[in-house]
Amino acid sequence: MSAVIIDGKKIASEVKSELKIRIGSLKERNIIPQLAAVLVGENPASIQYVRMKTKACAKIGITSKTITLPNSISEKELLSVINDLNKDNDIHGILVQLPLPPHINQLKVNMAVDWAKDVDGFHPANLGRLLLGKPNFIPATPLGILELLNRSGNPPVGKHTVILGRGDLVGRPFSVLVSLKDKKANSTITLCHSATPDISVFTKQGDILICAMGKPESITGGMIKQGAVVIDAGTSAIDDPNSKKGYRIAGDVDFKSAVEVAGYITPVPGGVGPMTIAMVLANTVTAAEKLSGRYNG
Repeated sequence: MSAVIIDGKKIASEVKSELKIRIGSLKERNIIPQLAAVLVGENPASIQYVRMKTKACAKIGITSKTITLPNSISEKELLSVINDLNKDNDIHGILVQLPLPPHINQLKVNMAVDWAKDVDGFHPANLGRLLLGKPNFIPATPLGILELLNRSGNPPVGKHTVILGRGDLVGRPFSVLVSLKDKKANSTITLCHSATPDISVFTKQGDILICAMGKPESITGGMIKQGAVVIDAGTSAIDDPNSKKGYRIAGDVDFKSAVEVAGYITPVPGGVGPMTIAMVLANTVTAAEKLSGRYNG
C-alpha cells in the first residue's frame, strides 16, 4: 500500500482563490486589506518566512509591509511599535515573527497586539475564545491543518485524533480546535508529549495522527495505524552533504516507511507549511472585513 499524498500547495492555492473573491468585494468598498509583519533580528528562517508571507500577500491583492527591527531593540521600544500599528486604521492584520530575542517577553508582546488585528491568533483573548468554543482568530498552523483534513476528504468528525506535541503554536491549540463541537472538527483526541511513556501505544490507535514534536523522522511506519491520515507539522533542518545548502528540511515522520502504511500523508516541505501562510492571509482578510465595519460605521 502507498499513501495518497496530501498536496498542501494545491489546497493552499484553492484557499487563496477563494480569498481573491472576498478581497475583490472589499476593494469595491475602497478597502484594501493590509498586513504588517514585525521582524526582530536577522534570523535567516524568520526572514525567509516573512518574505514568503509578503510575497503571498502580493499575489492575491493584500498590501503588506515589513517593519524590520534590530535584535538589540528594547522590549519597551518594540511594544511602542506595536501600539502604533494598533492605532493605524489602514493596518488590518499584525503579526510579530517568532522567535523573539531572549530579553523580550513573548507573552507581553502577544498581549500588546490588538486582539482584533491578531492574525496569528496568539493573543490570550483569541486563545480564550477558542477554548470557549467561540473562536475569533485561530492560530494559523492549527487552522491550516484542520483545513487540510477537511479539504482532502478526511474530516476528523467522529475520528480518533492523536496529537504528538503540546506546544503553544500547534499541538495544544489544535487539540482544542479539533475537539470543538463543529461540523469540521468534533473529534476524540489523545494528546501525547514528552512525559508519555510509550507514544507508539497511542500512535497505533490514531485514525488521524498529527506530528508536531520537532523531532526529525522519529515517527516510523511501524508506529502508525494501517490506513491512518498522517499530518506532519514538524520542521527541522538536518545535515545533508548531498544538498547544496549542506542541510535539508525534514518533518517528524520518516516518510519512506510511513508512506507504505498510511492512507493519506503530508510531505515536508509542501504540506502544512503552505497552509499556514494561507491561513495568515485568510485571517487578514477576515480582520479587514470586521474592522472595516468598525471604522466605517
